[in-house]
Amino acid sequence: MSTTRRLSPIRVGLAVVLTAAVAVAGYAGFDRWQSAQAAETEKSWFAAYTDVTVTPTFAFEDVKSAKGRDVMLSFVVADHDAACTPTWGSYYSLQGASDQLDLDRRIARLQQQKGAVGVSFGGLTNDELATTCTDTSDLVSAYAKVVDRYDVSTVDYDVEGDDLTNHAAGQRRAAAVKELQDERRAAGHPLAVWLTLPAAPSGLTSDGTTAVAQFLKAGVDLAGVNAMTMDYGDGKGASQSMYSASVQTLQEVHRQLGVLYQRAGTPLSDATLWHKTGATPMIGQNDVQDEVFTLADAKELNTWARDRGLGRMSMWSLNRDTTCGTNYVNLSTVSDSCSGVDQGGVLYADVLGKGFTGGVLAAASDVTTAEPSATVQPTDDPKTSPYPVWSTDASYLEGTKIVWHHNVYEAKWWTSGDLPDDPVLSAYETPWQLVGPVLKGEKPVAQLTLPAGTYEEWSGTKQYDTGTRVLFDGVPYRAKWWNTGDSPEASTSDPDGSPWVRLKDAEIKQILQDAAG
Repeated sequence: MSTTRRLSPIRVGLAVVLTAAVAVAGYAGFDRWQSAQAAETEKSWFAAYTDVTVTPTFAFEDVKSAKGRDVMLSFVVADHDAACTPTWGSYYSLQGASDQLDLDRRIARLQQQKGAVGVSFGGLTNDELATTCTDTSDLVSAYAKVVDRYDVSTVDYDVEGDDLTNHAAGQRRAAAVKELQDERRAAGHPLAVWLTLPAAPSGLTSDGTTAVAQFLKAGVDLAGVNAMTMDYGDGKGASQSMYSASVQTLQEVHRQLGVLYQRAGTPLSDATLWHKTGATPMIGQNDVQDEVFTLADAKELNTWARDRGLGRMSMWSLNRDTTCGTNYVNLSTVSDSCSGVDQGGVLYADVLGKGFTGGVLAAASDVTTAEPSATVQPTDDPKTSPYPVWSTDASYLEGTKIVWHHNVYEAKWWTSGDLPDDPVLSAYETPWQLVGPVLKGEKPVAQLTLPAGTYEEWSGTKQYDTGTRVLFDGVPYRAKWWNTGDSPEASTSDPDGSPWVRLKDAEIKQILQDAAG
């Protein structure tokens, strides 16, 4: 996120879009109950980002609603001429922001109204301190200056663009944050640390998952990962709503977090992982011209997020939470001071923040501990499964559907021995696409067959030329090459070695339609 254009090639060029049905189908029943239990004990919070340096200056201390009381001040970045010196947007030193923007006094005024602030480091436009400050001890000091001056207990690292692809900087950042967090905790001042990362319906990028892994490896106790649910570009389906794309994104980030924590040796429950997931939509007009996050999207996302037990909701930005004036003509161009949509007097902060009753202030008890799962995977019954139950010895052609652990998966390419629910970080790592859960009352889907006589029955003594079609128990097959004595039945377990390939369902349906017509 930045004060100007937040459209990053990293976000726009993300992997293939998952269908909206996949996003919604895989989570139901027990997941919702478990998330609700977490919400009872751990309060989720809402705090909108506010841009400290944008012109005209935004009066975040002039609270418009209760949901605007907690804010994430952004962005602290490196000074252009002093690599380890923290600044606000590279324009103001910490003291300069106090002298010229009255920042310290305005924060104090907000606190008088029972508000609180967190600080966000980074953003897209300038260098996050770890990118330029190459000495870890100096980097710790730079972060500490900000944390101590504003006495914040929640910090946010908005890492994107070149900062995100710089893995050496990522290691320094993780090491420095770990040291700072330990120092604060030892002094009795807890420090909640969030990573804010670009995301899409396919989840975090590989650089994003690397950033999380670096923090976990360094021993940082992450409060969570906040997904930028915005600026999807080609990552979003053309007819897909911003709400639907956001849900897909958060579900995939939640799944990736589970894998990352498992690999780090700290397995967590589903509910805890939801509490470590945050969402930050860009309200109204996004940088991508065709993407508009409406108030209706905000309402739906809020309901869904509370149902799941999301730990945090934010938005970009509080500065923009108002209808543009009549002098702002081109609403498809992003403004720093209005949303680009007619809000009718309604605030996005009120809609997105509804039901998030916690605060941005961290608690000393917020310490992550491993939660070994005692969940027993359900046994699949072929009698109640719409498709064959997956087998480690079988081979599956592209498009084949199977059942595994009460979920339906479809093969994206030929596969054998690959677990359908193998915990991978990115969709391209697995040949299986989750379609959704097995529904109550389902029975095996009958295999499409053709009437006797449509083609000749296969014979083990006859020779078949390339392209010949035969029936085997009513199922049509086509010869891939000359053969004799090779049963079509073997094509299921050895599709590459078999000279036979089963006709696709679409072909069989067309043959039946042609015969009927």
